[in-house]
Amino acid sequence: MKSLQGTWAIGRTTFTELVRMKVFYFLLIFALLIIGGSAFVAKFSFQEQFQMLKDISLGAMSVFTSLLAIMATANFLPKDIEDRTIYTILAKPVPRFSYLFGKLVGIFLLLTLAIILMAGLFLAVLWIQERGVLAETRAQLAGGSAEDLALALKEVAASTFNANLIPGIAIILVKSALLAAMTLFLSAFASSGLFTILMAVAIYFIGHLQATAREYLLAGGDIHWWSRVLTAVVALIFPDLQAFNFVDDVIAGVAVPTGLFLQTAALGGLYVAVYFSLAAMLFAGREL
Repeated sequence: MKSLQGTWAIGRTTFTELVRMKVFYFLLIFALLIIGGSAFVAKFSFQEQFQMLKDISLGAMSVFTSLLAIMATANFLPKDIEDRTIYTILAKPVPRFSYLFGKLVGIFLLLTLAIILMAGLFLAVLWIQERGVLAETRAQLAGGSAEDLALALKEVAASTFNANLIPGIAIILVKSALLAAMTLFLSAFASSGLFTILMAVAIYFIGHLQATAREYLLAGGDIHWWSRVLTAVVALIFPDLQAFNFVDDVIAGVAVPTGLFLQTAALGGLYVAVYFSLAAMLFAGREL
């Protein structure tokens, strides 16, 4: 019980420190981006407006939360060592495992809050755009039949909010949690925060390009054995981050199967558990 209380206290403290570090400048940039994007797409048809707005907003949400996960996680361990606060914490009856887990909990809280705020802003802009399109549609079909008006309004509603938005945003949060755990693993043995950030960003790009590279290497009938070995090793070490991308389905309005969503979320949770376990083992033997 004391260990859980200590972990939760570290998590709350980490969350507070991260908020004070002005990391929410990401949210300001995100707000300017989607508000500016909503003004830019006004010249297109309403279907194109909503598709582009979703593309811009969800894409920015994915990139910003990924960067936030990497930067926030990479800096806390070097900062605690530099400020010598880690020695004060570990001098108490707090295991190193609880210290790391508490830090990760704090980062997860930050990512969850960031996702909620960005999703709220995105949905608000989407709702405002929908209201404008609905008003314009009513004005254009004011002299037409009630059936045509109802059909047009239904088409507008179907182009804005659909059931895919929630799982699409939830998977973005899962991917950011995975990246936070991966960055924690890197920081457990890295000598500096800058090295951790560079390595995490490199893995981020590898994870997104992995599926394309695998298709290229395994294309055709004559496949070399080393191609299979290479793709297997890369797939084992680096997470396939494209598997956590539901943005295209959300934009197209294609329903995301519940089974696929749960499977992807479980895969993300597995990666988090593996990376954290490796980080805890490395940090347990590290000299501070």
